[in-house]
Amino acid sequence: MTTGTRWLDSEQQVAWRAYLLGTARLMAKLDDDLRQFGLGINDYEILVRLSEAPDRRLRMAELADRLHQSRSRLTHTVGRLEAADLVRRTSCTSDKRGVWAELTDAGFALLEQAAPFHVEGVRENLVDLVSPEDFAAVGRVFDAVSEHIGQR
Repeated sequence: MTTGTRWLDSEQQVAWRAYLLGTARLMAKLDDDLRQFGLGINDYEILVRLSEAPDRRLRMAELADRLHQSRSRLTHTVGRLEAADLVRRTSCTSDKRGVWAELTDAGFALLEQAAPFHVEGVRENLVDLVSPEDFAAVGRVFDAVSEHIGQR
């Protein structure tokens, strides 16, 4: 009986499982490395996104979209960062329902401390392990994945 399922062949299965295990281990390692700064990988990414935004602030809804996080999860995480004086939330004057998340000076200073260490971890545990061509291929693969899934 044929189900029509396009099963992965053995080579594809090996690659898929390597991706799952490697990604889980890499993210756990990067998260663990950031703990010395009192941050997790999700906290760090919020600080980075805010640091790159004009005036170091984004609307909460836009930040959630950029991070591909639920708004409730982002609200909880930003609340913790706000309690640590790394981020502040302010009302949007042009839209009473809108809320800005803004990187504080303390948040920016912590990011400046953590970023070199984090980038070195990314290099040591991913970038420097493969050829530049292979690393570029990873970028192309996940651009295609993001574009494909983003269209749905």
